[in-house]
Amino acid sequence: MGRAGADAGAALGGLTAMGDGVTTADLTEWLREFARLVDENKDLLTELDAAIGDADHGANMHRGLTAAVAAIDEAAIDQAIATPGALFKKVGMTLVSTVGGASGPLYGTLFLRLGGALGDAEPVGPEAFAAALHAGLDGVVARGKAEAGDKTMFDALAPAVGALESALAAGEPWGAALRRASEAADAGRDATTPMLARKGRASYLGERSTGHQDPGATSTALLLTAAVTALGELPEPVGSAGGTDGTTAR
Repeated sequence: MGRAGADAGAALGGLTAMGDGVTTADLTEWLREFARLVDENKDLLTELDAAIGDADHGANMHRGLTAAVAAIDEAAIDQAIATPGALFKKVGMTLVSTVGGASGPLYGTLFLRLGGALGDAEPVGPEAFAAALHAGLDGVVARGKAEAGDKTMFDALAPAVGALESALAAGEPWGAALRRASEAADAGRDATTPMLARKGRASYLGERSTGHQDPGATSTALLLTAAVTALGELPEPVGSAGGTDGTTAR
């Protein structure tokens, strides 16, 4: 079982069946929840990165998302963020400019591509959201050249996108489809532990990179957990908020 909030507890909001779709306000809550989870788990993310990287993933992501939320709040005063596209462009550009290392360009590209795919139309329906998330994944691949098994955020994001698309194609309700995506991200995160890193600084360690959970895949799993919490209704939690085994994120 991997660490860092395998599943969330009770939902903060969201839509049972999604209705006509999610709004810019709903998507903003998704980003706020992601920022909250990263803040809650920043020490863990740094600990994971210390084993195979620069020991700064938690601090970098926390700094970037704090800046992104501040940028959203500032833009809201001037009503400068009125569409999903504008929201994710603001977030993506902020992350690129404030997050160091590989995470800034990768997460920035993810949100920029997501925003470009969504554009100005709202509400955003399930299929449109899934397609936009896939566009974000394609951006991450184009930027980082990662493939399955490289021990990167791709190993959590790609299974999540695939699970969401498959669940929606099978006619599953929006909330259930999001949960499947989050579960797939969690499984992908956990699967990075035995992998030999083939990308980034971790790849310099060779065999020593095995046995460590990838920090990028871990933060990506938090992004999907945040989506379930903010955008979809959750089932009754088992025990208290935290992992499927009843543990909470450190």
